Amino acid sequence: MNDDAANNSSWLKLDLQVCFALYSAQLAMSKVYRKLLKELGLTYPQYLVMMVLWEQDRLSVSEIGERLFLDSATLTPLLKRLEGMDLVLRQRSRPDERHVEVTLTESGRALRQQAEKVPEAVLCASQCSPEELVQLRDELHGLRARLATTD
Repeated sequence: MNDDAANNSSWLKLDLQVCFALYSAQLAMSKVYRKLLKELGLTYPQYLVMMVLWEQDRLSVSEIGERLFLDSATLTPLLKRLEGMDLVLRQRSRPDERHVEVTLTESGRALRQQAEKVPEAVLCASQCSPEELVQLRDELHGLRARLATTD
């Protein structure tokens, strides 16, 4: 915190809140992604699911949820929409039918090539250097990890 924050008698000022800085930055970032992902026909949560599957195909719903910090109640409708778009296929696991496995379709694999331009466009929109964004990302990962231990 800067000296102004330390000397301030009220910590309840909006501009002093880390949560608001994160929230408003997320809104601005979402606006950038919304424009870029429109060309792919994806929402941001759908894009996240696809990125997980582009990294490693054939994952269970719970494995995808763990990577994205989402529960199955949130993830299932997303996966159904992606399946309706012919980007993924959901199948019950043969060894354990309680588990649903998700795999990319040919269309889902092909979409990756179009999506490869998204990170560079975000970098340009941010007007940050790659090093600055890496540092910010790492700090946010650290913050998330520390907050997760306060449960």
